[in-house]
Amino acid sequence: MQALRIAVFLFFATLCNAVAAQPLYGIAMHGDPALPADFKHFPYVNPDVKKGGRISYGVVGTFDNLNPFILKSMRTTARGMWDPEYGNLVYESLMQRSSDEPFTLYGLLAQTVEWDDNRSFIQFNLNPKARWSDGQPVTPEDVMFTFQLLRDKGRPNFSSPLKGVGEMEKVGEHSVLIHFNEAANRETPLIIAMLPILPKHIIDVDSFERTTLAFPIGSGPYKIKSIDPGQRIIYQRDPGYWGKDIPTKVGIDNYDEISVTYFLQETTLFESFKKGDIDVYPDGSPGHWQQAYSFPAVSSGAVVKETFRPKTPSGMLGFVFNTRRPIFADRNVRKGLTLVFDFEWFNRSLASSAYTRTESYWQNSDLSSFGVPADAKELAMLGPIKDRIDPDVLDGTYKLPVSDGSGRDRKILRKAVNFLKQGGYTIKGERMVDSAGRQLSFEIMTQNADQERIAIAYRRSLALLGIAVTIRTVDDSQYQLRTGSYDYDMILKAYPSSLSPGTEQLGRWGSAAAKAAGSFNYAGVADPDVDALMGHFLTAHSSEDFRDAVRSFDRILISGYYMVPLYHIGQQWIARRSHIARSDVLPLYGYYLPAWWDASAQ
Repeated sequence: MQALRIAVFLFFATLCNAVAAQPLYGIAMHGDPALPADFKHFPYVNPDVKKGGRISYGVVGTFDNLNPFILKSMRTTARGMWDPEYGNLVYESLMQRSSDEPFTLYGLLAQTVEWDDNRSFIQFNLNPKARWSDGQPVTPEDVMFTFQLLRDKGRPNFSSPLKGVGEMEKVGEHSVLIHFNEAANRETPLIIAMLPILPKHIIDVDSFERTTLAFPIGSGPYKIKSIDPGQRIIYQRDPGYWGKDIPTKVGIDNYDEISVTYFLQETTLFESFKKGDIDVYPDGSPGHWQQAYSFPAVSSGAVVKETFRPKTPSGMLGFVFNTRRPIFADRNVRKGLTLVFDFEWFNRSLASSAYTRTESYWQNSDLSSFGVPADAKELAMLGPIKDRIDPDVLDGTYKLPVSDGSGRDRKILRKAVNFLKQGGYTIKGERMVDSAGRQLSFEIMTQNADQERIAIAYRRSLALLGIAVTIRTVDDSQYQLRTGSYDYDMILKAYPSSLSPGTEQLGRWGSAAAKAAGSFNYAGVADPDVDALMGHFLTAHSSEDFRDAVRSFDRILISGYYMVPLYHIGQQWIARRSHIARSDVLPLYGYYLPAWWDASAQ
């Protein structure tokens, strides 16, 4: 009887909250949206741009699939379909994220939303004008169908947040009310607001998980014009696009035609850019950026080089240990192998001293624990977990060793040997061996020549300690197959960081993701303490609690030595043809390609 009373009370409490909720034009993870309710456009766009012309992007890889939401061929799906860099050209979400705020969403398919203070529910009120490219309206049934489909058949980054969705119901003609269950957290409503919405009247549920080259129906600003499988896809503006005048779309999606061409190698892509076949070239190599732009188009001004400085954390690029492998199961072994990488030698000899060593997953932001001692509040948050964190990481004095740049700093190598010894390895006959005499050896799987170059530098240092390393560079399809099944010892990965880390961290470091095929938990971390610390920032109410929670999480990742940290630049480098123009306002997260335009079409 008592349980029944509680259930009735909770039902009416939720009902009262729903009744009291007011329609909102935008929602933020913490605090309020920065833009007013009557905003006309994002601050980093040109609202008066004349749409037209074309742009040609280039990428390295291939594609055999036009469905970006399934596990199969997840790394060979055509770019642009659902794309954080080029824009979501075909499919759209209920709300649009601002690139000028840490984590704020404004209306897209959903004109307004309603939720309660506890975020136990959210109601999406669809824009009555929203249409699919075949003219059919976007309906509440489409939203509910999509969430059920992606929960059951979608890739982990789509299916995982939907586990927090409880009951869904249609409200009136244009609204969907979603209740959350115990698996949800305070970020869940925002995450599902950014998921793609698919047309129920077109999708065949039974064949959804198969790859396809059939042209899709979406609600976005572009339709597919043509494809050359594996080599090129061309998008054409939909003249009947429903959302061109809503505030979150003003000044965006400015080309009549967008093409994405695929290349087998980065060098071939760059040559195509030099010839004028590709219009923009993001450059991540300092040596290349300094030395490769002496061709005539740069001298004449036909190609413009630009450097941008976003106000975002560094992220983490590094060699990832697959801790599912017995050789990397011991933290001391991982710590010893981390110390071996000679950053100073690499940076000076191979990178023109352009890089800064990365020592935190959120370096250069207030969320980073680097150089910041844990205060009493954070220590209380950590509880007994603090005993698992290295003392220097806890008190803010942690720093990766700085070598003499010789490539064989004996002092640092001795420290590495000591940690490897604690992990069961010793040097015998110039070989690092375990108690059974087996040499410590592993393979680094790489994707391209740049990764291979870094791996060769690392192998050089490891060989000084008698550690045998092989390097295998594989094509895109093999890389997808092996990473999806975790069939590797070590890979090179970049983990971008934002000012609002949340549910995506579960996919990278959560215990459930470690066992799920195709997740982003490449290190295989399955640790209840890591899970607990993620729970802290996912449930934080205040900005201060959120900051402390992320710092705590940063500390346990650093102390776990799941990656060999490499470097970051702190800048974005991009070269563009001069007729590709942009706004003078740089958003918080750096340059935003969907707001650029073809000035020759003016």
